[in-house]
This record gives sequence, C-alpha cells and structure tokens, in this order.
Amino acid sequence: MSPAATRPTLDQIRSQFPALASSTVFFENAGGSQVPQVVADAIRDYLLDSYVNLGAGYAESRRATQTVDEAHDFVNLFMNGTGTGKVILGSSSSGLIRMLADCYAEVLQPGDEIVIGQSGHEANIGPWVRLERMGVRVRFWNLDRTTQSQPICELEELLNERTKIVAFVHVSNLLGEVVDVADIARRAHHVGARVVVDGVAYAPHHAIDVAAWDVDWYVYSTYKVFGPHMAALYGRADAIAELTGPNHFFIPCDYVPGKFELGCISHEGCAGLLALGDYLAFLAGTPGQPVTRETVTAAFEVAASYERPLQARLLDYLSRQPGVRIVGPAHGGPERVATISFVHDRVSPPEISAACDAAGIGMRHGHMYAYRLCEGLGIAPDPGVIRVSMAHYNTPDEVERLIAVLDGVLG
Repeated sequence: MSPAATRPTLDQIRSQFPALASSTVFFENAGGSQVPQVVADAIRDYLLDSYVNLGAGYAESRRATQTVDEAHDFVNLFMNGTGTGKVILGSSSSGLIRMLADCYAEVLQPGDEIVIGQSGHEANIGPWVRLERMGVRVRFWNLDRTTQSQPICELEELLNERTKIVAFVHVSNLLGEVVDVADIARRAHHVGARVVVDGVAYAPHHAIDVAAWDVDWYVYSTYKVFGPHMAALYGRADAIAELTGPNHFFIPCDYVPGKFELGCISHEGCAGLLALGDYLAFLAGTPGQPVTRETVTAAFEVAASYERPLQARLLDYLSRQPGVRIVGPAHGGPERVATISFVHDRVSPPEISAACDAAGIGMRHGHMYAYRLCEGLGIAPDPGVIRVSMAHYNTPDEVERLIAVLDGVLG
C-alpha cells in the first residue's frame, strides 16, 4: 500500500457487499464469492444503456465495444500479463480448458506426453486425458498420501523430451496448499513443455502474477473473485501463436482473443469485470484513483491480512479435535489459503453439513470435482470431505459461530 493509502475496516469492506447484510454465514466462497455493489451496478447499467452487439458504427455499439475491450485489458492487468500475452474470456474455467485442449489436439502427435497433477480439479485433468484417444500418453504426477503433496522429485522423473504439456493446479480446492508455480514452470520449460495452470482456488486470495511465474497458460474463474459468472484464460504470446483457435475459418489466426472466443462472451459480464477495479481500489485504500498493478497487489495484501487470522483460528481448533483429519496443511501461513477441508472418523460430512445449514452457515461437502485427489488420499469421493472456504469479508465472529456448531456435532 502507498503511504497515503488507508486500509478499510472489516465493517467498511462488508458494507460493499449487499448479500452480507443477511444472517447467512457465507463459508462456501470457493464455490463462488459474493459480489460488491459496484459490480452489480455496472452489469445493470450495461444491460439498460449499452445492450447491443459489438463492432457496429453507431454510438451505443462503440460504447459496448469499448467496455468489452477494456475488460480484457483490465483482466490482463489483474493477472500481470500486459505486454507478454493476451486474455481470453469465457463462461467457465472448465470450458476454457476444454477449448484449449481441443486446440492442442490439432498440434500434438502420437507419442507426445502430457503430465497431469493428480491434485487438480477435473477441469484441468479430464480434457487432457481425452487426448489419449489420439495416441498421446498421459502420465500422472501423483500425490504422496503421507505428505498430501506432489513431490517435485517425482515430477522430474516424469519429464522428458517427449513432454509437451504439464497441467497442474496452483492451489488445490481441497488441500488449500499453494505450490511453487515458478519452479514447476522452470522445470517444464527445461524440456520444452508448456504449462497450463489452474489458478481458480488461488485467485480469490492472492494477486496473480503470470509474468513472474513465466507460465504459458493460466486460468481462473472470475465469479470466485468477486465478479460475474465468467472465467479468464491468460495465454503467453508465443503459446497462443502455436494454436489455430476454434473460431470461424475466415477470422484471422492473429485476431486474439476473438479467434478463441466463440460466439458472444457476456458483454454485461465484461462491464462487471471492469467495475471490479473500483472495488480493488477501495480495498487498496485508494478509492477513486486509477487502477494500476500496484492497486491489485495492495488490494490482495489487505485481503490476506484479514484472512490469515480466520484460517489460523479454524485450523487451530480442528487440529485439537479428536477424530478430525485435516485434509491439506494443518497450519496457516503463506503456504496455504483459507480453504480448509477435513473429515471425521465418526460423523459423516453430510451430517456436519446439515448441522451447519440448520445454523445458517452455508458450506459444502463432497469431492468438489477433485475426484481423483480424493481417491489418492484414500477418501471416498462420495461423501467426500467437509470444506470451509473463507474470504476476506468473513469475520472472526462467523468462525466462532461455526466452531460452536462443530462443538455440538463432533462432541
């Protein structure tokens, strides 16, 4: 934060989110965050004032086109990809990765290899596994059940001159552990492979920095980062240039992102994405000022400062409960985010979820689409785990409400 910046209080932060005025405790943020007023207002205003198609020669269309173009530029700034690549927008991270895998199906050859991290969401596993049908070999970078992490030494054993893609998750949406993306990318690039990083569970908690990590592709879901129900895929310029893109044959290959955005993306969603910059400026303590890269990093520093005590308190409580197994790191700090999963040796996840629901606490149990991860951990995907996923707008009192419920159901 700059010397002139003023960190907003938690009450001031919560006042930006109309949904937080309800009595519900929102602890399912990894499935979708709440939206600040400024984002909702921008979507409404676009629908009422600029709801036309792009690229026509009249004023409303020019205004709509500018909104969509500026949204792409903002998300690229948000990911720190300005000058190194482009951002492709879509309806979901799952859809964008599937599209990307389909593009690679046109350039990969039989005998090429893809390394996939077992701890990932199925969105960044299934589309690559499908390429086995064309003779591509898929090799899994498996989890160590004892450490609950993927050993880097095992990745090294999988990489070779035939490796073309390494697909992995920045933060597992069950484990909450932050992995060293830059180190993995460096090792993959050493053998000439591209890296495809699922940053969905990382993006709500820390600033994305695709330039510093030197990634080829990085995807996140904007609706899990206080925005509209969309997703964004960053592609480094040289990685994009290798692919044709799925759009119509008469659209030039160098027309990016249009070559990768079939049909119309959500124009009103783009208006909401662009307005998120105003909220980040507020969070960074510089409301009303232009959004810069420093704004983004300062905003997430503030967000992390509010999240750290929440995860520390809940992890400390869970670590002292008989019969509880924390899935992922059992301690807080920069190596994990405030997404905390656990199982109990006697009380089932559905029972715990039901008790929380009765107390007005919104959360989730299941495999969270990390089906293969659950299997690797020896956890039945159904019913899976209990997951508590917190955001910077949650409060210590809400954590205590949850702990009171858990005391009753686990005792």
